[in-house]
Amino acid sequence: MPPRPGLLVTADGAVFRGVSVGAEGVSTGEVVFNTAMSGYQEVLTDPSYAGQVVVMTSVHIGNYGVSALDDQAVVPAAAGMVMRSLAARPSSWRAEGSLAEMFVERGLVALSEVDTRRLTRHIRERGAMPVAMGSGITESELAARAASAPPMEGQALAVRVSTPHPYQVPAVGHRLGKVVAIDLGIKRDILRQLAGRGFDVDVVPAAATASEIIDRQPDGVFLSNGPGDPEPLTETVATLRELIGRVPIFGICLGHQVFGLALGARTFKLPFGHHGGNHPVRRLEDGRVSITSQNHGFAVDLQTIAEGASTPGELPSKVETDFGIAIPTHQNLNDGTLEGMRSLDVPAFSVQFHPEAAPGPRDAVGLFDDFMELMDRA
Repeated sequence: MPPRPGLLVTADGAVFRGVSVGAEGVSTGEVVFNTAMSGYQEVLTDPSYAGQVVVMTSVHIGNYGVSALDDQAVVPAAAGMVMRSLAARPSSWRAEGSLAEMFVERGLVALSEVDTRRLTRHIRERGAMPVAMGSGITESELAARAASAPPMEGQALAVRVSTPHPYQVPAVGHRLGKVVAIDLGIKRDILRQLAGRGFDVDVVPAAATASEIIDRQPDGVFLSNGPGDPEPLTETVATLRELIGRVPIFGICLGHQVFGLALGARTFKLPFGHHGGNHPVRRLEDGRVSITSQNHGFAVDLQTIAEGASTPGELPSKVETDFGIAIPTHQNLNDGTLEGMRSLDVPAFSVQFHPEAAPGPRDAVGLFDDFMELMDRA
């Protein structure tokens, strides 16, 4: 079968040509680039990518095929994937199929043979923006769809990908307690980290109330990763404000942003976000640097509740919140944004990056042990 020409058109009118290697049809979403060299399946199935078209900056994608063990959710959330070169055949003992087969079987629009370097530079210079991509459609039609696609700001996508009903993941080995995880788009590897440490995990919808969570008698509450803008998640923020101080809390990614909103801070949209497995983050208490896995388009601005003038690139040493003093704990070394914070007067902390990785380095996986210690001390 001859290759099908494919097109991607950005909301500002830039055109990128390639070959369609996925499902037929057209897809729209916010375009972002991911700098990971592997983990393409985890990226596609990470609910945090809901509503986004992912451009992989690594040249060769699909080399080791796909495996059900690498899925982070049942249904892929990404709106599509763009590559420079799709592997012709997988080469791995773990492979259960090819990435091209996964695209077709799961209805994912994908393009290969695209100048991803030019596209990545366009995103870096102009910022993340809506795009339309596919085959069998004209350039002008794609341009119209991209121009009319909604921006990421204001979209409560976490509600869309959250579980509709509570469910439980049982502890592995000796049971130590229970964690209630508020599902804003949770990844399977997060559940594996918590269950593997001996905790039953009750996963509840994003709209779960504080009383519903407390009735489950948790030893701790976990706020998961997820997609979209955190500020529309007013119900989850209100729930968290009722829980802070009553039970130990740990949040990551979108959960970190929701925690920041619950403390009274504001969030803001990053120009092109942090997506990939090579982001350097400094722990402020001792200067130790971890290479982290990240996937987010918004960040917490602690300066919105800090006293006094701010210095660009610096974080406040502490802030006063409705729940006492909170301090920043981690900072991104690329752009200086907040990567972690901790409350000093109540048992609660959060980080912007993914300590469970999947994909990426596991430098920060010990944060799950810190959560265990926090629950032990409560």
